[in-house]
Order: sequence, then structure tokens, then C-alpha cells
Amino acid sequence: MSATLLLARHGQTVWHAENRYAGVSDVPLTEEGRAQARRLGEWAGAHPVDAIWTSTLSRAIETAEPAGTALGLRPHRDHELRECDFGVVEGRTLAEFAAESPEAAGAFRADPVAHPFPGAEDPAAAASRGASALRRIAAAHDGERVLVVAHNTLLRLVLCELLAIPLGNYRRVFPRLRNTAVTELRLTPASCALLSLNLPTDTPGTG
Repeated sequence: MSATLLLARHGQTVWHAENRYAGVSDVPLTEEGRAQARRLGEWAGAHPVDAIWTSTLSRAIETAEPAGTALGLRPHRDHELRECDFGVVEGRTLAEFAAESPEAAGAFRADPVAHPFPGAEDPAAAASRGASALRRIAAAHDGERVLVVAHNTLLRLVLCELLAIPLGNYRRVFPRLRNTAVTELRLTPASCALLSLNLPTDTPGTG
């Protein structure tokens, strides 16, 4: 039993320009984000998948819509794929938080799992729920290719969880998942293989 999961971060949002933490805040896509979603849809049309799953946040749902239209698929939604809650840093930048709480920001930079932001979701719990969601999706789509549109921090934590990388290293090992780029996994009940990382979908001929 195995499934190929194509993990994509949603398109650019209005908070990206200033690198603000969106988390569970329902922040809309920019015009560029919607263009990225259209290009992801074109990519999906050229690299068909059997199913599409998204988180329940609108930026992920909207990003997946062009792919669903291109393939005649209705995306499924799973609340367990939502982004992490960043607590007091929701809507703020790390620099703003560091100016206010330099010690807490320094601890976060050193180990973001052992020292999450005040009021934030436990990163280990987020990694567990996200990994469980992907395993559940893989089990439901044995032998199939599935596009999963979710979020930057959640997906990086999940990659560490599935690949047995210490969670505290997620910011170093996976500095950033680019908007609408695809990371390909082959997932079985007993193993996970990383086949590609940050494959661009907005360049003609990419494949």
C-alpha cells in the first residue's frame, strides 16, 4: 500500500510582503497569490492527480480551486491540515516580537519546538495532527496521486515528523516552502520517502 502525496503551500497572502505570521488567521490571497493558484491549476492539468485535499482556511481552499476545475475534481477539506496557531505572534513579524521580548524570541530561534511563541499551539501536537491527516489521506487513496494544499509551518513540521528528523530543526532543515511549489512524498503505512522538494509549478515546461 502506498500513495503519492503532492504537498503544496497556498498562494501568497496579503501578510507575505511583511513576513507576518498568519497562522489560524483567515488572511486572503493577493492578486499574485491568485495568479500562483491559477498556475498551480495549470500544472495539475499537465500532471493529473486523483484527488485534492485542502485545509479549511480560505487561502488554501482558494489556491486549490483552479486545480479542481482543471481536473474536474471537488477538493476535500480537512481541518487537521490547518496552519499552526502562533499565539501572540499572529499578525506580527518575528522582528516585532523580538523587539518586545528579545529573550523569548532568542529561545524560539534556538529551538522553536521547545520554546514556541506564548499562547501558540504545541508544535509537536501540530506535527502529530498533520502527519495523522496525511496518513489518513494516503490510506484512502492507495495507489493514487493526491494534491494536498496546506501551510508553510505545518508542512515543515510534518515533513520532519514523517522523515524522522528532530522537530526542533524544522526551520533549519526546511527554511521555507515556496508558495504553490510542490513537495512530493511516497507514503506507506511503514515508511515515507521524500521524492522532491519545492518543485516550481509556475514555470512553463516544469515537470
